[in-house]
Amino acid sequence: MRKSIYTYAIALVLPIVALMTTSCEPGPILEDNIHISQKQVDSLVAADHGTIYTLNEFLNKYMTDQGNYWSDSSLYRTRANNEQYAPGVWLFTVDTIPSTGDGIYIRGRVSSEDFAGNYYKSLVIQQVVDGHQQNLRISVDLGSTGGMFQIGQEILLRCNGLAVGRYANQPQLCVPSYNNNIYAQKAAEKVGWAPGRIPGSAFRLAVKLIGLPNPNELRYDVVSIKDILLNPTMEGGKVTAASMKEFGQIDGLLVELRDVCFTGQYDSASYAQDFLPRYCNTNDPEVDGNANVFAPTTNNIGYPQSRLIKDAEGNMMNVSNSEYAKFARMYLPGADKNGVTDCVNWKGTVRGILGFYMDNARDFENASKGFLKYKWSVTPRGIRQRNNLFGLWDITMQKDGIDWEPKEYDPNDK
Repeated sequence: MRKSIYTYAIALVLPIVALMTTSCEPGPILEDNIHISQKQVDSLVAADHGTIYTLNEFLNKYMTDQGNYWSDSSLYRTRANNEQYAPGVWLFTVDTIPSTGDGIYIRGRVSSEDFAGNYYKSLVIQQVVDGHQQNLRISVDLGSTGGMFQIGQEILLRCNGLAVGRYANQPQLCVPSYNNNIYAQKAAEKVGWAPGRIPGSAFRLAVKLIGLPNPNELRYDVVSIKDILLNPTMEGGKVTAASMKEFGQIDGLLVELRDVCFTGQYDSASYAQDFLPRYCNTNDPEVDGNANVFAPTTNNIGYPQSRLIKDAEGNMMNVSNSEYAKFARMYLPGADKNGVTDCVNWKGTVRGILGFYMDNARDFENASKGFLKYKWSVTPRGIRQRNNLFGLWDITMQKDGIDWEPKEYDPNDK
């Protein structure tokens, strides 16, 4: 009798175990499970009584000159404003976006790429409207964002409950963040509210992927250094809220600069040196921040390192990179253990994302000297070696018909 009971019990349990095993197995990854179609976009937004704004419409509607987070008891960073030299201009702002009500949507195609490490916990999206680029940075607390949000991937974002603001005059989708790091360099200037990273869990809920990634849909504007630096709203070094807003709308532009070379110089941005660039040296980039590589050490302070490029007319601007980028210790094109004299002989194309980064309103005191041109930079998304399947061809240089091949600094190569 006992044996028959056991047999009967096993007969009952086995189908249940089989069912449980089957139900725990993940289903196949299908495009429809991850990527939505245009028809689904329309249906989703309509059900939410939502509106999809172009990126510039979104900024014009929800981002104000001063933001709505500032008050006598809720201050931005002290370096955010300089009423004496730039009245009404705020470099750090936060505007909250309504969390309830009809859906507030934006969409755009990812133009940044974080594989090389130059875009840490951030995205830049591009939207082409009437043949012209509109762009926006997104600050998001996710590592390796390129794993899900690949370059060329179009996304739809529901912005309700988030915020939009300026960080160093660069507009971005964000959340409010209060900084009180007493150990930071010049900590007293950095205490206060500023745009912060959107938590990863909140971002995943807010974003949908539209279709499959297509980098070929991205638009690159071929621009000249002169056109960037000689912005008409900055004639005479005058700074207004309108001109800084215009800079903000150009920020994030995906650009291509042709027939340029690296000069072998870095932007010192020092008042004592009257903003004159200095030549890079051949020291170890792990020790010397002025070494002739893309981004030597900052002693872990973390500011972007700038190296200058020049066009045929002699106009110069910065190429900006992180010391944590995979190519940070690569020699500049034409540079080697002997110096930088050959840099000007290597000419070609630099692609990347245009930015106007200004994080201290005190600098407006010197605007009349024309130093604001050093705040412009192009940030490459990556460089690629010929035998490497990964990376982007954002820097391509040639000399006498020979292609430049990136080479890393070697302390043993003396």
